[in-house]
This record gives sequence, C-alpha cells and structure tokens, in this order.
Amino acid sequence: MELEISKSVLTDIAASTLERIEGLSIAAASPRPGMLGGSFSGSIGDSLGSLNAGELPPVRRPRALKISREGNTVTLDVGLTIEYGKNLHSLAAQAQRALQENIELMTGLKVKAVNVTVQNLSLPAVAEAPKPPKAAKNSRPKDSA
Repeated sequence: MELEISKSVLTDIAASTLERIEGLSIAAASPRPGMLGGSFSGSIGDSLGSLNAGELPPVRRPRALKISREGNTVTLDVGLTIEYGKNLHSLAAQAQRALQENIELMTGLKVKAVNVTVQNLSLPAVAEAPKPPKAAKNSRPKDSA
C-alpha cells in the first residue's frame, strides 16, 4: 500500500517550518506574465459564479515556494525575505536544515535539495516609544485667599 502526500501538504509543512524562524519570511512570488497576481486562473465569472452576495473569493498571496517531487525525493526552491541586520548566510543555512529535517521527519520522503534565494531585505519593526504620562486636569494648587 502506497501513501500519497499532496504538494499542498508539503507546502504547508515548509511554510510553517519557516514561520518559526525569527528574522525571515517567505518572499512574495514575482508575478508571471499572463497571470493576474497568481491568485486564480480561469475567467472572473467562473470564480465569482459560485459565491453568495457579499462574499469575496479567498485570496492567497502567492509565495516564492516551489516544491518538486520525483518518486520519494523532494526538491524545494525557496525565496526568502530576511530582516535587515541579520546574518544572511546563517539564516539561509538554518532554513535549509529545518526544511530538510521537518519534511523528512513528517513525510518519510528524502529531500534531495533545498535551494534558498534571498530575494528581499525587510526593515525591522520599530517599537513605539512609550508616551509620557498626561498631566492631571486642575493640577494647579488653588489660592486659599
């Protein structure tokens, strides 16, 4: 009996693995010619025909994550956005190790290669400075005369 594992399961494993690594995220996929943001194919009427009034189709932002499978081996191509100031080489290597370990552990498939491309840098989130306490109303002392 052979067990079939879909590409969407492999993609979800890879995405959740990378979400756990601080300082990086999966880059947005570059738009391909002839695609409308990569979110759906077919005509708009086909996509909207089955929706109820007021509903919008679910939009999944395409990401730079490609998985190829040949038999029991898997190859991953990942585009990453890394936070400015972080060590690019260290985070890319950490992503490769984590992806290989998790895919092999969870699926039993052999990872042939994990190709990582650093596509973007992001600025770190700036912490908001604490606001000074507000002065209480009527804080002036009253004249006793």
